Amino acid sequence: MTRDEILAKLRALKPWLEEQGIVRVRLFGSYARDEARPGSDIDLLVDFATTPDLWTFAGIREELSRRLGADVDIVTERAVHDRLRSRVLAAAVDA
Repeated sequence: MTRDEILAKLRALKPWLEEQGIVRVRLFGSYARDEARPGSDIDLLVDFATTPDLWTFAGIREELSRRLGADVDIVTERAVHDRLRSRVLAAAVDA
């Protein structure tokens, strides 16, 4: 799967994402850089309207993995380590 294919799928999922309380999704990591290899996971930076509980967060991650057909890692901007935050934000691509 390519960066553009992932972004298109995420855009198609926008109504569902909004139902989950997600107000913004950004792709980062190897797929955003077009450097993904077989087995690479999809890294998503997500902004929630309100912070979900752990079970909801895990459920969203699992459902995104199912819908995108690949392992998905989701993080919030706040959860990104300070030393990495500026690089992650600079490379993130809005969906």
